[in-house]
Amino acid sequence: MGTFDKKCDCNQPTRCQHPYFIRYRDAGGRQREETGFRTQDAAKERLLALHARRANTPASKAELIRHYGQMRFEEFVGDYMERQRRLSYGTTYEYEHLTRNHLIPELGSRRVETFTPMVVENFLTTMERLGTPDPTQFKVYVLLKTLLLDAHRKGAIDDHPLEGVDAPRYEAERAVVPTKGQIVGIKTAANNDRFSLFIDMMAGCGLRNGEALALNVNNIVANDVYRVTEQVHYRTKKLEKLKHRKPGEFREVPLPPSVRKEIERFVERHGATEDGYVLQGTRGKHMNHGTINNIWYRKLPGKNVDIPEGMTIYGHRHFFAANCLSHNIPITDVAEWMGHKNIEVTFRIYRHLMPASIGRAAKLLDQDLHALTA
Repeated sequence: MGTFDKKCDCNQPTRCQHPYFIRYRDAGGRQREETGFRTQDAAKERLLALHARRANTPASKAELIRHYGQMRFEEFVGDYMERQRRLSYGTTYEYEHLTRNHLIPELGSRRVETFTPMVVENFLTTMERLGTPDPTQFKVYVLLKTLLLDAHRKGAIDDHPLEGVDAPRYEAERAVVPTKGQIVGIKTAANNDRFSLFIDMMAGCGLRNGEALALNVNNIVANDVYRVTEQVHYRTKKLEKLKHRKPGEFREVPLPPSVRKEIERFVERHGATEDGYVLQGTRGKHMNHGTINNIWYRKLPGKNVDIPEGMTIYGHRHFFAANCLSHNIPITDVAEWMGHKNIEVTFRIYRHLMPASIGRAAKLLDQDLHALTA
């Protein structure tokens, strides 16, 4: 069942104040040690509870605990990835990149059962010492947390592996939002009809880059509604499901009349594919990210165009959010239209764009309170 004892040289150990410790083997067959028991009875009760838990652990589960606990971390990562059936291509690629470049070099050979909060703390300290950028540190920690908690749930790690760990802190930079005049200047300087319509779909409807590239006239389900059903993936360059959506799922966004007219004008001038795709590529039914990036990073820098410092192509989508919030459209609606996983994402990115409400509320409240204090 296990043993208990004291690590002291006192003449009367049963009466001294030093704590008892216990040794036992867990369900996976590993020898464990716990300390801090003030009396023999407390140590015995703990041993009895552990013995009962081990006795009630089926042999198949005990073997599973032993299997995962003795597995090297690099093997465990591979096993975990094989068990994930719903990860998108982009997420899978990012996980593989983070493990290959950060987790495996430092932790790959360690047995899973040996992970403790101190091991995690030392790893985070190593990343800081190596000068790993804050955003990367945060992403690596989140992935490591996911992996270790999975191992903990399987019983491969007894104690919580992240208890008391000081996680990396990272505050995303504020979104850089262009003005209406700057967007007009960018479109004029680019002098490219496809690029201009691409920008209109981002700034006018809040589409992501890949969603704008997949623009399809068949998705105009009403004069003022566009249905977003797919995206052009930036790595595969193929049409894929939406981010945070299952295959076949979609979302609907406002379609301003001016943007709809631009789509109609473009189709009248350049046409569309038989299945409705508007922004056709030179070798396919749709453009890919490379074409847009070439204009943004190579063509525009040589022009005399006013682009806010720090702005990316994604800034046109930020314009949509800012435009909505400045017109007092509820942030819950904005979050749904932009396809965010939850409203916290929208609030974190765009809260500084929301009209100040405290001062306005004070003035409104004062209208009824003024008579009470007069």
